[in-house]
Amino acid sequence: MTRTLHAHPGLVDATAFAPPVIVGTSAEQALDILFQALLDVARRHDPDLEAVLHGTADISRFSPQMLARALQVQGIWFQLISIAEQNAAMRRRRHVERTEGRAALSGSFAKVFADARRQGVPPEKIQALLSDLRIRPTLTAHPTEGKRVTVLEKFRRIYLVLRELEMPRWTDRERNGLMNELRDQIELVWMTGELHLEKATVEREVAWGLHFFDETLFEMLPETLETLHEALAETYPGTDFKVPPFFQFGSWIGGDRDGNPYVTAAVTRQTLHRNALASLTRYRDGVRELGRTLSLTERSLPLPESFHAELERQLAESGQARAITRRNPGEPYRQYLSCVLRKIEATIARNEGEHPSGPDYASADGLIEDLRTLERGLTEAKCGALARDLVRPVRRMVEIFRFSTVRLDLRENTTRTTDTLHALWRQRNGDGEPPALGSTAWRQWLDTELARPRDPERSFEDLPDAARETLATFALVAEMREALDREAFGAFVLSMTRSVEDVLGAYLLAKEAGVFLDAAGTEICPLPIVPLFETIDDLRAAPAIMRALLGVPVVRRSTRWQGGVQEVMIGYSDSNKDGGFVAANWELYKAQSKLTRLGEELGVGIAFFHGRGGSVSRGGVPTHRGIMAQPPGSIRGRFRTTEQGEVVSFKYANRGTAAYQMELLAASVFEHALAGDGERAGPGHDDALEALAGASRAAYVQLLQTDGLVDYFQAASPLDEIALLNIGSRPARRFGARSLSDLRAIPWVFAWSQNRHVITGWYGVGSGLASFIDVRGRDGEATLKRLFNESRILRLVLDEVEKTLMMVDLDIARAYAGLVPDAAIRDRIFSMIEAEYALTREMVLRVSGGADLAERFPLFRDRLKGRLPTINQVSREQVELLARYRAETDEDRREAVKSALLLSINCIAVGFGATG
Repeated sequence: MTRTLHAHPGLVDATAFAPPVIVGTSAEQALDILFQALLDVARRHDPDLEAVLHGTADISRFSPQMLARALQVQGIWFQLISIAEQNAAMRRRRHVERTEGRAALSGSFAKVFADARRQGVPPEKIQALLSDLRIRPTLTAHPTEGKRVTVLEKFRRIYLVLRELEMPRWTDRERNGLMNELRDQIELVWMTGELHLEKATVEREVAWGLHFFDETLFEMLPETLETLHEALAETYPGTDFKVPPFFQFGSWIGGDRDGNPYVTAAVTRQTLHRNALASLTRYRDGVRELGRTLSLTERSLPLPESFHAELERQLAESGQARAITRRNPGEPYRQYLSCVLRKIEATIARNEGEHPSGPDYASADGLIEDLRTLERGLTEAKCGALARDLVRPVRRMVEIFRFSTVRLDLRENTTRTTDTLHALWRQRNGDGEPPALGSTAWRQWLDTELARPRDPERSFEDLPDAARETLATFALVAEMREALDREAFGAFVLSMTRSVEDVLGAYLLAKEAGVFLDAAGTEICPLPIVPLFETIDDLRAAPAIMRALLGVPVVRRSTRWQGGVQEVMIGYSDSNKDGGFVAANWELYKAQSKLTRLGEELGVGIAFFHGRGGSVSRGGVPTHRGIMAQPPGSIRGRFRTTEQGEVVSFKYANRGTAAYQMELLAASVFEHALAGDGERAGPGHDDALEALAGASRAAYVQLLQTDGLVDYFQAASPLDEIALLNIGSRPARRFGARSLSDLRAIPWVFAWSQNRHVITGWYGVGSGLASFIDVRGRDGEATLKRLFNESRILRLVLDEVEKTLMMVDLDIARAYAGLVPDAAIRDRIFSMIEAEYALTREMVLRVSGGADLAERFPLFRDRLKGRLPTINQVSREQVELLARYRAETDEDRREAVKSALLLSINCIAVGFGATG
């Protein structure tokens, strides 16, 4: 049998575990090499698993211990397939660039700018957009990544060795050595084990996040900006474009307190110092390398007078002028870099709590200016190429990552902030009850406290522990902006925002903690306060809330100080959980449209922070299509989105893939901004989407409100067992309750995908489409078919629904339903799911005109079909493991079953390429 390999974050068209056959293409050879190496490791450690890899084993007869080993090897194979896919994708992109030019690459800067030039876009408009461009993917610690950092490092090494094996220069002896190294790394993964044995800590999550910066992002993001610069120079020759550090990374890791009791002010402080140390260490390495490289002597070229004066100043400031000049006599650039290096080392010492012996950098601005001085010095000495090729990448790195690596967001929910505000009220007004939330008295108290001068002597020692902890976290902002970097923090994200008062309460807490600054005699908050609208009701209320909020003087002043932009976060997860896939996407679209128009009316830019997850159900869609489907004018060059778990690993674990993903994101945002108001769908678009979303939501909510759904969900899925995976520090529920409304959206999606129902990505769509056609008849069907081709948002939704339906397997889902002890509940709910699936499949194909699901996506179909035989087998084994685990009373046997069960969860997730 042969394999056809395609690039996708976790899907491949391959006969499950069939023996590899080389058919001559490098992609096939890569898959063959990895399979053979894994097979060799299996034969060495557990020969019985060879049959598993060949797809001939009857694993239903395996003991729990043997089944765990089988599931582990299947999970490793899925990971190796993903590595081969990424490798093949890079080769294809390079081939296109070599043969057709970079402008032929979809998602590249070169293509976007070439298209702009053909459309007559002047360079002035390009520069204006560049100046306003702000892109910030934000890493989160949401629990969807099972791999340990040590395993990520080994998979990274496997990718690098596989890339080396592509080179034709190796002798047979050298090639055999590389094959041995590849096999060794796979063996190390085998012997290490992918899953965490202990509950993840926040400190471990921080290390996981920084891993991607150390491995790829510190180097590749500056290179991405250089790629943009080159594309502009080629497309608009003769124009001197200024490329600001518009692309930065944010993070919630170590700052996200929402429902996570382990993120304390002390943990956040430690996180900030670790983030700072990561960037400072990289700058130290970069400056050291420049010092080794720039060995230019005064005899070989004249030293510009301005640089000579700056060198003398730096030497005098260092207090070590004699030692530095003695070490590098006649080498002025090395002497200069020695001064810079000493200041970086002193800054590192200060960050670690030591007292530096010499001058240090108060902020990244000083280091940036020193590197600019070096660039000017080299350029004036007619060494501009050295300045551009050697120094500018280091300077860009500092501009992007500063002394914080990421812009750390703080996140908390309104329950906690309101509790803290109530504690402050009681401190100032006695032990009575504060005014009711939403009352005039409560708003008046907030306004009064925001208007009165802050008492710097006020003590919070008598407040409850939780309130003091919340205020201590805000106080960190004032402290660390001063001591570490003014951009150490990104924003304060307020989850569960329901009212203007919720947001004003966050402003008051920031003021009380000393965050506010005096700007031209008035107070402003330098920390952006970002409301998060999550549920459908919240999204509908957002425009009215933001209109009232932007009328508050302190908010308007702060927004102007922050660049005239108010950021709003919108949640894809809870809105989907609340109303289903179609309704959530439409409500998100409407909210953005209305908020964009509101910003235009008020003269305030509204920027959106998209709270997406990895799966389709949580907003995970193809990058370019997802951005282009946003409402016209809603991006305008400003785009933030969350990146989490397995999505981070897929996008940023390898340098080539990371460079592609960052360029794709930035180029897509730029393309949307260039489009301006862009294309708008034809007549009836909004009315049709409104009716479709309403009917779809009604069907979805009917399922949620069906008696026994919570019992069905818990019994017919590994919901509770997912928490045993140790893949995140956060509890599965915010406040410890066990209601459906309190359950986090991630385990909600994760568990429904494990049990192959996957209702979060399609349920209610069939009813919505059928209702629309029933009411409007032939005209309704014609309208839907027209909008399917005209409306980017409807097309995106229905495309992703079709893909999701392919992941559903009702026979396997029925087996999971068999775990529900109450037959009446089981039959009632499963029959609803079965009927809606059939209707959704029928109606989606009717609108799209397809003969079969996702036939417009042949690569996706082939990749998924290649994996489904193995995923299906693992799913059936998981059903059996769940039954045995829940029934087992012997602790040792239960532990053995648990190991296999957790590996089955991991294996299915890896096979599909997404969890929550």
